[in-house]
This record gives sequence, C-alpha cells and structure tokens, in this order.
Amino acid sequence: MPRRPDPAKRRDLLEQVRAYVMRNGLTDLSLRPLARALGTSDRMLLYYFGTKERMVAEALGVYERRPFLRSRELLKAVGPPTDPAGLRRFMEEVWQQFGDPEVRAALPLYLEIMSASVLHPDRYGPVMHDVVTEWTTLLTSVFRDLGMTQDRARAQATLLVGATLGLVITPLANGTWDETQRAFRTLLDCLEPGWHTTA
Repeated sequence: MPRRPDPAKRRDLLEQVRAYVMRNGLTDLSLRPLARALGTSDRMLLYYFGTKERMVAEALGVYERRPFLRSRELLKAVGPPTDPAGLRRFMEEVWQQFGDPEVRAALPLYLEIMSASVLHPDRYGPVMHDVVTEWTTLLTSVFRDLGMTQDRARAQATLLVGATLGLVITPLANGTWDETQRAFRTLLDCLEPGWHTTA
C-alpha cells in the first residue's frame, strides 16, 4: 500500500516554494533547480503536488498575508459593516493591506500567475476565477448585510472588486502608487452614495 503524503511536510514545502518563487519569479522557473534549492528532488515535489504549475498556484494560494485572507479574518473579528461608512472603512483597510511592502512585492508574481491561469487553466487551475469569485462572494454578503437585495448586492460587489483589482494592477505598470491611492479614494467617493439601501 503506497505511503500517504505527510501533511506537515507538504505545508512546509509550500512555504519554501512560495518564498523561492517570490525571490526568483515564475517565467524561468524550472523544477530541478527549485528542488535543489529546497533540499529535495523533483520527483518528491511531483509526488506531493502532481505538477509544477499546480504546486506554484497552491503555494501562492496559502500565503497567509494575502489581503483576502486577512480581510476575511478582520470581518470575523469585528463583524460586518453596518452602514456605508463602515463599509468604506473596511475597504480602506483592505487597500492598506495591498500597500504592505511584502504584499506589494508579491503583486507582480500574483498578476503573472493569474494571467497564466486565464491562458492555461489546464495547468494552473482557475486562479483568476477563484480570486474574483472569493472577493465577490465576500463583498456580496457584506452588501446583503446592509439590506440590499441579492441582485443589487452582487452587482455592487462585482463593480467594487473589478475596479479595485484594476487599481491594484495599475501601479505595477507605471509605479505611481501614490496616485493610485488617491484614485482609490475617489472611487469610494463615487460608489459610497450607491451603498445606501434607500438610494
């Protein structure tokens, strides 16, 4: 009977893979040099993860400093916003997480793998789809708690997620993070009036 993979060893490998990929990028990633750097073999990595691409996607997916994971924990800790002003404060907190130097350094890699997941879903899995779905589902529930109908909450969440992701990507291209932060505040200025259930 074949030995089952050790969950603790698997988690440790994922952390090491994430750190390696964040240092070296995804474009020229090769399994054998990665395995050597981790003190293991390419066969062992394939045993634990199946393919190089799925391994990388999973390693990034469990990154504990991801803004989505931290925001979900924040909601659990303090409860969902109860009014538009509270939702705005929550989104400002989310945006500040994207400004964390460690998170910001990882954004180009996340963009790279999200793009790869659109072009090659058979290899990388539905990374982009999962990111958008997770955020949209979370924010839909937040809008529902403000008293919106399901359809309206979903539409507002979709708009907010799409616009926010677009603004996160912008400074990766032009390096203007300060301008993008001002643009995000302007975005909230435009959207917040529509968050009132009587509007």
